[in-house]
Formats: sequence, C-alpha cells, structure tokens
Amino acid sequence: MKSIQQFEQVYFVGIGGIGMSALARFFKFSGKDVAGYDKVETPLTQQLSQEGIAIHYEDLHANIPMAFRNPETTLVVYTPAIKSLGELAFFQANHFQILKRAEVLGVLTKTFQGLCVAGTHGKTTTSSLLAHLLTELGVGCTAFLGGIASNFDSNLVLHAQSPYAVIEADEFDRSFLQLSPFAAIITAADPDHLDIYGSADSFVEGFRQFSLRIDPKGFCVQKEGLALASLAKVITYAIDSSTATYSLANLRYEHGFQVADLRIDQDIFPNIELGLPGIHNAENALGCIALLHLLGFEVADLRPALKSFKGVKRRFEYQLRSEELVYIDDYAHHPTEINALISSVRSMYPGWPIIGVFQPHLFSRTKDFAQEFAASLAALDQLYLLPIYPARELPIHGVTSEWLRDITPMEAKAVLPAHEVLIALKNIKKGVVLTIGAGDIDRLVAPLTELLKIQITQP
Repeated sequence: MKSIQQFEQVYFVGIGGIGMSALARFFKFSGKDVAGYDKVETPLTQQLSQEGIAIHYEDLHANIPMAFRNPETTLVVYTPAIKSLGELAFFQANHFQILKRAEVLGVLTKTFQGLCVAGTHGKTTTSSLLAHLLTELGVGCTAFLGGIASNFDSNLVLHAQSPYAVIEADEFDRSFLQLSPFAAIITAADPDHLDIYGSADSFVEGFRQFSLRIDPKGFCVQKEGLALASLAKVITYAIDSSTATYSLANLRYEHGFQVADLRIDQDIFPNIELGLPGIHNAENALGCIALLHLLGFEVADLRPALKSFKGVKRRFEYQLRSEELVYIDDYAHHPTEINALISSVRSMYPGWPIIGVFQPHLFSRTKDFAQEFAASLAALDQLYLLPIYPARELPIHGVTSEWLRDITPMEAKAVLPAHEVLIALKNIKKGVVLTIGAGDIDRLVAPLTELLKIQITQP
C-alpha cells in the first residue's frame, strides 16, 4: 500500500461533509490536486469550489475529471455515511486505493502529537476551543474540526511548525478507533448511533477501546463518572465537584460573560471568564483547561483566550438579541444535548417563554430515544416539529414526527413543514426562539432571523 504522500491527486466521495471538507482543504493546502462529488450543492461546497476544488453533484463516474482516473496517482477518500454509490463502485472496480476519512485522519495523527476530543456531545465546541487556545498561546496547531469555528471562520486550522494536531474523534461507525492520540478529552459517552453499535453496552465499549488507544506517555482527560480505563494517566473534570482533579464552581454571569472559579487539586483560581454561556460550555472549557494545564501551560495565560472564544456556528449561536426577543440556533440532536440547551436558556432568561423548532435527525435515533426526546422537548413552552431528516436512512414504519408529537407531554405542539413554521412564528414578539437539529434545519435560520428582526421593529 502506497503512503498518502505518494499520491498526486486526492478525490473525495462525499466532499461536502464537514469532516471531509476539512481534509479536502488540508490536502489542497499541502499541494495535492483535489476534487470530489457530493449529492447537493451547499454554501460549504461553494466555498470549496471558490478555493479551486472541482466538485460535481451527479453520481455519474463520467463526471470524474480525467486527472483523477489513474489509480497509480489518485487516492480516493470516502465517508461512511455513504452506503452505496456508483462512483465508489467505479473506483473499487478499477482497484484504486480507497480509504475512509477516519483512516486518513489516523495516518495524520501519527505525524503529529495528536490531541483528540471524543464524546457523544460537545466534541466540536471543545476541539474548536482547544485549537483557539493553542493559537492564542502562540503555539498553534493543525486542527480538523466538525464545525465552522467562528474564531477561524473555518473547519480547518493550519500551522506549519506546531507539533500539535487537534482532531475531533467521531464515534460514528467506530471511526475514532482509527486514531492514535497522544492525549484526549472525553466529554460524554451517552449511548447514540445504536443503528451502528446495536446496544448501549456496545457503544460504551467503543469508548473504552478508544481510551486504550491513547499513548501511555500522554493523558486521558475524561468527565468524572465515565470511569474509562486507559494506559495513559487518567484525569477527571466536572462542574461543582469536590472529587474531580479539575472543577469549576460558582458559575454566574457578570457583564455578559459566564464566570466561574477554577479548582485544580487544592489550588483555586477565581473569576475565570468564559466566552460562551451555559453549563455544558463551562464543562467543555474545563476539559480544555485540564488538558493544556497537563501539557504545561499556565492558567494565567489561558484566561484571555478563554474569554475571546466565539464558539462554533450552529452551537448556541445567537442570531438575534433584543430586550424582549432572542433567537438562538443550535445543532443539538440528542436528548441530553437538548436538555443542556433548554436548561441553559432557562437559567439565562428566567421567566421568558421558550419556543422551540426541532428537526429530528435519523429515523433510528428518533425510534431508539423517543421517550427521552419527548421528555426533553416537554421542557419547552411551545414546540414545532419538522419532519424527520433521514440523512443516510430509509423510513421506519410508524416512526414519524407526528408520533413524536403525540408522545411529548405538553399542550402547545404541532408538526409543520419549514415554510409553515415561518408563518406560525410571524406574531412572536417576546421570548426565546430556538431552532434545534442537525439536518437541513439550518436553511430556516436566515429567513427566520429576517422575520424576527422585522417583528421587533414593528409596534
């Protein structure tokens, strides 16, 4: 098998995915010719095209550029989210070297000191914050992120000299078991992707295997309570804990910032200002503080960088803030994430009505966690459900948004297509509006923002 660096061209099947596009950009920066296919054109694929990457949107191998048809010079990278595709079959039949995205990342982690972030929730924000902190500290890093980090306006961070690579370790399809981290943060192991793992026990076992892949000379920084064994030194973190090695306490809001007191063993560092609100974001920041402190960085040097972090697009992203109406867009697609989102909003805007627009992601996830979704969504004052976003799946009989609506124990609820949600929200004058989900609900964000802006200007 040839090494990655021996190939002149890299072709991506599913290039528009957030993780795939980061790799495409990396190889383009590295001097490779890059091209690819995706099912639909998006703002992200348009940006890739503007960066000189040829992309087409029909699954016809005749559309593959001639320069990428030589198996001796072209490496093919694909996403496991794609189950069957004519182009992939063409490359297989013609004996191209074909690697999953995670396999490529696995190779890259061996060329850097890999700092990986794993977890059912929070890994994109945590990895983006870790990359931001290393950049602000002057050390820098190369980072492959699962979202568009607002500080970089990209899902890829590049640094020619830094020894560090920050990599979001995706548990889907057991992809993170391809990685070889020097150190890792593990934020959560709440069961998910049961269509892949089969059971909750098997899912947690995947995280156990990941923690055992960490370099014995490195660190396994994990949220207290996970109890994942590792050959590396295990360090725990938690909010309001007297037993974790790293803890944040006395969370509060001062001058628009979330502030907390940091404890490391017996040492107290008061008034740490965090750039993002919410308990879950305080946890994410704490994991980063722990890892960087273990790597030898001083808390005093971390303070300004923590405060200046702007977050990740579609992670608790404010679209509108006025005295009586707030609109936040969030990627939450698991019951635990929805709980964290709504509880954070409740703490920040006590007494305000909260109106949520939720698009369930995957039929299997909706089926597996239906009761948990129902309980989470019931914490809203008003709920609008969009039809389930199928992604890679075919429908499951009986699993619909109407079914989820019916089992959600609240009165103000409805299932509507996106354009009717806009009509339903046209008279909202006060409260917090949330759009929630990981599918194509982001297409609703711009028109909804404009609608709400108009409403706050009208008497």
